[in-house]
This record gives sequence, C-alpha cells and structure tokens, in this order.
Amino acid sequence: MRRLIALRSNRILNEKKTVAAMVHLYCREEHGTESGLCERCRQILDYAWLQLDKCKFGEQKPVCSKCPTHCYRPAMRQEITRVMRFAGPRMLFSHPRLAIAHLFNRWRGVKDGKKIEAS
Repeated sequence: MRRLIALRSNRILNEKKTVAAMVHLYCREEHGTESGLCERCRQILDYAWLQLDKCKFGEQKPVCSKCPTHCYRPAMRQEITRVMRFAGPRMLFSHPRLAIAHLFNRWRGVKDGKKIEAS
C-alpha cells in the first residue's frame, strides 16, 4: 500500500521513468542499439520529458492518451504514439512494475466518465 501511495505522489517522475523505459526498449529493438539511445530516440525522450515538466496538471496528470490537453506537436505525437504502441505490450515483461503502475494510472485518469480537470 505504501508503494501505491508513493506512485501517486511522484506522478511526473514515474511518467518520466515509464516513457524512458519505453523509448529505450523501442530503440534497442527497432534500431539495434546496445546501450543508450540513437540520436532520434534521444530527441523523442528529451521532448517527452520537457512536456512532462511543463504539464499543467502536475501531480494530477492523467496518462497522455486520456489527457484533455494534447501538448505534443503533431509530428512528435505521432512518433511517441508509435513508440508507446510498440513498447507498451512489451513493458509487462521488461518492466512489470512500471507497466502495472501505468495501467493503474490510466484507469485512475477518468472519474465518473469524465476526464480529470486541471486545478
């Protein structure tokens, strides 16, 4: 239970860990990198982290797919969607804690059929 509370209170940090794990998994499998990231994947990750830092929802942030405000530029949104579609299902095997926490936060992001609003 304490772990679950910690996940809720460090929402942005956990989102950064999750997106980093997804981008690393994608880059390793799709681009064949052994360690680190290729230049394009580094740009995607840097951009995602920048957007997370600027998120107006802060600790109440829903997962991006459920967010009422799309803060990614269209081209980057298309790329991060491709990364997440590839890495998402594989995360259960490579990073099960992050994957389960992400699923929990996905369900948490919608209350009473409505997306949560910024405070």
